[in-house]
Amino acid sequence: MDELAEYHGPISKSQVEEILNEAGRDGSYLIRDSMSAAGSYCICVLCAGWIYTYRVFKRKDGLWTIEVAPGMKERLFRKLSNLIDAFKIPDQGISVPLLYPVNKPKQ
Repeated sequence: MDELAEYHGPISKSQVEEILNEAGRDGSYLIRDSMSAAGSYCICVLCAGWIYTYRVFKRKDGLWTIEVAPGMKERLFRKLSNLIDAFKIPDQGISVPLLYPVNKPKQ
């Protein structure tokens, strides 16, 4: 996960809101650790002033999946980067495409 520049680690929801609102463009997104599901991650994306959060899981078989809108078919990916690329396309079951990665500042 650390190889992805948009991965911010264990940051709070309020930190996510601050970072994405500062980015200011619909489709700005980052990835963080899930605070409620150990070992899972969240993709947080800005859309019309709201932050939408989608939980991302790595399954026991090593494939990645994301929670999407009800009625959408579950999709599986070998790499997290492939999942992100797939959700850059509109109408994939999330509020807005993942257009603008917000990278973690370098230490």
